[in-house]
Amino acid sequence: MQAFLCAVLSVNIAIPVQAADAPKAPAGKVDGQYIQANAAHTREWPSYGLDYAETRFSKLKQIHAGNVRELGLVWSYDLESTRGVEATPLVVDGVMYVTAPWSVVHAVDVRTGKRLWTHDPKVDRSQAYKGCCDVVNRGVALWQGRVYVAAYDGRLIALDAASGKVLWEKDTLIDRKRSYTVTGAPRVFKGKVIIGNGGAEFGVRGYITAYDAVSGDQKWRWFTVPGDPSKPFEDESMAAAAKTWDPRGKYWESGGGGTVWNSMVFDPELNLMYVGTGNGSPWSHAKRSPAGGDNLYLGSIVALNPDTGKYVWHYQETPGDNWDYTSVQDLILADLKIDGQLRKVVMHAPKNGFFFVVDRTNGKFISAKNFVDVNWASGYDKKGRPIEVAGARDRSKPYDSVPGPFGAHNWHSMSFNPELGLAYIPAQNVPLTLGEDPSWQKHGSNVAGQPMSGTGWNTGMTINAQPPTSKAFGRLIAWDPVQQKEVWRQEHAAPWNGGTLTTAGGLVFQGTADGRFVAYHAKTGERLWESPTGTGVVAAPITYEVDGRQYVSIAVGWGGVFGLFQRATDRATPGTVYTFAVGGKAAMPAFAKYPLGDLVAGVSYDPAHVQEGTALYVSHCVFCHGVPGVDRGGNIPNLGYSSPKILRHLDRWVFKGPAMGKGMPDFTGKLTPEQVEKIKAFVQGTADAIRPKP
Repeated sequence: MQAFLCAVLSVNIAIPVQAADAPKAPAGKVDGQYIQANAAHTREWPSYGLDYAETRFSKLKQIHAGNVRELGLVWSYDLESTRGVEATPLVVDGVMYVTAPWSVVHAVDVRTGKRLWTHDPKVDRSQAYKGCCDVVNRGVALWQGRVYVAAYDGRLIALDAASGKVLWEKDTLIDRKRSYTVTGAPRVFKGKVIIGNGGAEFGVRGYITAYDAVSGDQKWRWFTVPGDPSKPFEDESMAAAAKTWDPRGKYWESGGGGTVWNSMVFDPELNLMYVGTGNGSPWSHAKRSPAGGDNLYLGSIVALNPDTGKYVWHYQETPGDNWDYTSVQDLILADLKIDGQLRKVVMHAPKNGFFFVVDRTNGKFISAKNFVDVNWASGYDKKGRPIEVAGARDRSKPYDSVPGPFGAHNWHSMSFNPELGLAYIPAQNVPLTLGEDPSWQKHGSNVAGQPMSGTGWNTGMTINAQPPTSKAFGRLIAWDPVQQKEVWRQEHAAPWNGGTLTTAGGLVFQGTADGRFVAYHAKTGERLWESPTGTGVVAAPITYEVDGRQYVSIAVGWGGVFGLFQRATDRATPGTVYTFAVGGKAAMPAFAKYPLGDLVAGVSYDPAHVQEGTALYVSHCVFCHGVPGVDRGGNIPNLGYSSPKILRHLDRWVFKGPAMGKGMPDFTGKLTPEQVEKIKAFVQGTADAIRPKP
């Protein structure tokens, strides 16, 4: 049995501080014209993916393949966090704006690494369970002297860039009875702050909303999947989508999914913005839409008018999603010469394992090729439809889907070097089997043995009911999108490695799960330089120039969904921003050893309770704490290595326990004391079963 997903437990209290001699950080020049002008030289990093096309390609080349070995640390900055750090920092006017877990914003002087101010939106830590994938935040947006952060609990907040003072705050959620969360970075297109949300695992309906950047007034909202067909549809796109869903599945009761929790890009020339949409809710296609159907607009790239939010076109990458194959991974815009013709394209490497090239003027399919081994489809036909493998939707037995729900590529940022014509993909496989759950009847079902149903998960599937046989891997792939082929690869120690940055200096930078920050030769893949980071890296680096000197920065903190219960390093250093430059001489901060104790022993239990305790553990604990003693713990401890005192008094932690302020759910009313005793039996029984015999 192998664990899988969730989100709880953490510490991060950032104390608001305003340095007396801090330079002003207005970022007042940042608007659409500035972002486009900066793309010509990329001296600053003003938006999430650097430019509107989100290439993450820097034209700076003071640091290059010939001198990258001379990189040294200039400063490090403590984010005061122990959970996942997924943020891409922004840098404008010599100030870095970076987010930590729990949506805490830090403004840092990049010349000195000193704090200017912080803003903690004070997200209720006890609500962490409402998110699938850690209490992360991927970053902020800047516009005309304002910093925009989307808080985990669904608030969109505008801050004064000079002081961190709140200018306005808006609730972006349409239904607080459902487990919506926000972990993504906002974007600002044409004076509108745009944000989506997450929650498809829990039974929500996806949508994306635009707010006036100055006033915060809502300007438009577009839903990604249709609602209750007994009510009027919001627009023509929803009426069209409804024809692809079977109403007998009452999909609207389970939300439908399709959340827009990550990728958004913008083409000013075409006046189109593009978003990637998420998975179905529940995951099981047969349960949400019994008669089949494509289930628009799940697993799609969708083009919208940024002025009105009106649907323009879509291309669906995974029709009738049955595997949690989101398409929210980063989109990149480029102009590529294909068959002798220059084409305006959007490039995409989503979870399903295929690299897509799509015409961004009209959504027409150009090509797709798998960038990792896959077993659910043999390819795509000329119309852009997947050619599914027989048995990929077999409901009679669990299926070791490759890639699995963690994806062949998750949110970890891809980059594209137009000088070399190569995209750099953080690719992976995390083995996992999926099967139809016969006990699932409707949204809100909570039956012992249903994965994390006690915290609201809504998959309609069993997970690892049979052990997977596929092999885990993590790798960095350089991919030619025109030829649709791999050019080079670097194998990593484990899955869940960080996003990528590529530069005109002929470099690719990436952090790794085993705690390294590495520079590769962009053309050949040769490893040229690396630095330890004290813990695993999941975020993407940036580069920028201040006072004529080029810097490279990366925000580090192990976590995200895989990092909750798994790790590839023995370090657990707090979240940290590292900044490097040629000739840097600063000392690294002290690295902390991961506090892993011995297998728990000596806690009395009734062996007859182990079987029922197993099912209860799967329904309430496994995606966060992993399999006791088998997994080693991530940024949440593995209970198999807890102290006997903690396990003996497990009820004190489960019911209004001391860890609620760190993200631990309160299971009062969800579990009984007798059930907690059975969970205790499973934990101690498993530890005893795997303990090496003398």
